[in-house]
Amino acid sequence: MLDVNKISYSVSQRKLFEGASFKIPSGYHVGLVGQNGIGKTTLFNLIDKSLGLDEGTINIEKNKKVSLLEQEIPQSDLSILEYVIASDSYVQDLINEFETSVDQNRILELSSILEDLDAFKDNWKASYILSGLGFHKNEHSKKLSELSGGWRNRVGLAASLYSNPDLLLLDEPTNHLDFESVVWFENFLRDFSGTFIMISHDRQVLNNTVDHILHVENLGLNLYTGNYDQFESQLAQKNLAQDALYKKQQIFKNNVMRYVNKFGAKATKAKQAQSRLRALEKLDLVDAVISERSITFTFPQPKNLGSSMLLINQVEVGYNKSPVLKDINLSISNDSRIALVGANGNGKSTLIKLIYGNITPMSGQIIRNKKLKIGYFAQHQTDELDVTKTAYEIISDLDKEKPDLFLRGVLGRFGFDKEKSETLVEKLSGGEKTRLLFCIMSYHSPDLLLLDEPTNHLDIDSRISLINSLNAFEGAIILVSHDNDIIEKVTDQILVVSDGKVESFSEDLLNYKLYIKDQFDPTKNKNKNKSSNKKIKKIETEINKLVLKKEEIEIEMSLPKNLDKFETLSNLSDEYQLINKEIKKLENDWINENAQ
Repeated sequence: MLDVNKISYSVSQRKLFEGASFKIPSGYHVGLVGQNGIGKTTLFNLIDKSLGLDEGTINIEKNKKVSLLEQEIPQSDLSILEYVIASDSYVQDLINEFETSVDQNRILELSSILEDLDAFKDNWKASYILSGLGFHKNEHSKKLSELSGGWRNRVGLAASLYSNPDLLLLDEPTNHLDFESVVWFENFLRDFSGTFIMISHDRQVLNNTVDHILHVENLGLNLYTGNYDQFESQLAQKNLAQDALYKKQQIFKNNVMRYVNKFGAKATKAKQAQSRLRALEKLDLVDAVISERSITFTFPQPKNLGSSMLLINQVEVGYNKSPVLKDINLSISNDSRIALVGANGNGKSTLIKLIYGNITPMSGQIIRNKKLKIGYFAQHQTDELDVTKTAYEIISDLDKEKPDLFLRGVLGRFGFDKEKSETLVEKLSGGEKTRLLFCIMSYHSPDLLLLDEPTNHLDIDSRISLINSLNAFEGAIILVSHDNDIIEKVTDQILVVSDGKVESFSEDLLNYKLYIKDQFDPTKNKNKNKSSNKKIKKIETEINKLVLKKEEIEIEMSLPKNLDKFETLSNLSDEYQLINKEIKKLENDWINENAQ
């Protein structure tokens, strides 16, 4: 499928790859991993030819379709559904040709091709993918231009999945998904019959979807068999072996050089010294293992406020007199570790804002400890940082009275040395901006941390550091995340925010994932009433009748006696297209009935 041979590439005289090679056969599901800024996204751009190589070659099997997940989806007046369907330009071109062609032989050929591609079930397939990624059925007709950037990125992901490429390149596809959509996405990738390479910093997504890991390190690309956990084990063993060999070779090298330095000038020992030098030159010296530096950070410990921090009693909250959540009852104590789950748009952010105090209840009561201090992290805050200031200036603005040494100590707790502290925010990486937000959020030593998708710009090692720092934090934590790992290792209570309610889920995360999968199972219609079931069966019967009629027309169109009868073929073609349109309509009706 993909053959990358001895490639080299540099950016501004900084080498990213040098003589790197790997091969990926058809059907491989590959996770592309490595530190932030090491060249993962650049590799994708080299594969899809949007960047040119300095040296080497990248070859893809002939006639194989490649799809790269777009990071920025443009605004458009197309509906969400129309955009996704139009993204498969190959099929759309075939359909357009089929509908406009007057060459009857070509019409028959196109009919067969489109049937093989299942092209006339486009609406159903596109709608299924959009629903899995969190778009309710009644939103599929919404214009793309009406969506925020995060939701447009979901549409872009839907378009990539819908196009059914032979090679799918996914760059951080789960960053804008909620937990429920991630569960659906994992199932989709597991069943994907093509080849994909996915950049992800979510170890559980990698563990659940890939069978190989492509690791970027030391300007090279190394392919490992297995999921992420298996890769880590292999890499650790490889590094131990390399480290042991390196130490042995260094001892040998030092002994040789000591001998040469001591006896090289003596006539009686010169030959032996030269011989040992030649032996040293022939030795394939390995490099020392360069451990990838992981930034650690620590949250300041809160004061002991006692057991009760905040009590929410029968609260209703919303916007413009329209409630989003009703009858909220929640007690937050100093040892609360809560994960908020539920599809985006159901009110998780509203609940976070209510707890923080950004919005007030429409009814009910909130009782707070008078000394309670809350730290709030939201992913959109990275866009609100003043990019013309340094990290030091931003922290200094929080407290003008604090001395320089104190402020540098605060920044140091989050991995900012003097150089990084004095770097403009616009030049910081996504992970560095996230750590700066952690620093700002926790500056006044909060008792309660509210974290809304805190891992989006962190690599795997930095996520581990975040988990460790949260587990060391002695206050309360309320967390919104699509990252399995952080939910499992930091929280001990799950609250489901859905259908205007906030309800406790009594079981663990694994059982919640099973519950979600159950909701996506099309064979389970537990909540369907008898009337709805009758409608669904009637639609299915009508579709089956039309499919049989379509097959009869296909046979008629292929009969030798009709091949030279232009009028007959034209009438059959018109009837064929009408049936296809009716099938599409019925399939949409079937989807809508199942969504109710």
